[in-house]
Amino acid sequence: MPERRRLRTEELRTCAKELRAGENLLLSGYVYTARDAAHKRIAALLDQGAALPFPLEGAVIYYAGPTPAPPGRPIGACGPTTSGRMDPYAPRLLDLGLTAMIGKGERSQAVRDAIVRNGAVYLCAIGGAGALAARCIREMQVIAFEDLGCESVKRLYIEDFPLVVCNDAAGGDLFTEGRAAFRQEACL
Repeated sequence: MPERRRLRTEELRTCAKELRAGENLLLSGYVYTARDAAHKRIAALLDQGAALPFPLEGAVIYYAGPTPAPPGRPIGACGPTTSGRMDPYAPRLLDLGLTAMIGKGERSQAVRDAIVRNGAVYLCAIGGAGALAARCIREMQVIAFEDLGCESVKRLYIEDFPLVVCNDAAGGDLFTEGRAAFRQEACL
């Protein structure tokens, strides 16, 4: 198993620029869930000049829509959703201080440019393993848009959540690099 660097979410603001695509992390601290519907409402709040449900400066957003918690657990399955659906909103949030996003799948060029411009990072979680991911979540609190159900904004406390850096502040892109390495290996 590859070596994993342990980080706290509050450390990301200062060290995001140092992380590189392909690096493995175990992340602990507070993150906020937000998917499509929540992003649309956050954009509307920004357009209105209204207060947001959480401060963007230094924040980490996890693109997830957790299932209800079974008895004795803080949350149900909580795997990543496809990040590309949030691409229309991500550059603006990054420009306003968002430090990191967690999801699955590739990001658009506009998002990758905003990551570089803002010294941020995009982290990928393993898709299809929501029940296992939930084991790393110690606390869950709905903080906004409760009417959205699983897509409401939640504040999670995660502990040793396994992630891979997929897009870094230096322009590294694990998806592009991975395909290139595969093509090179396939041609040997």
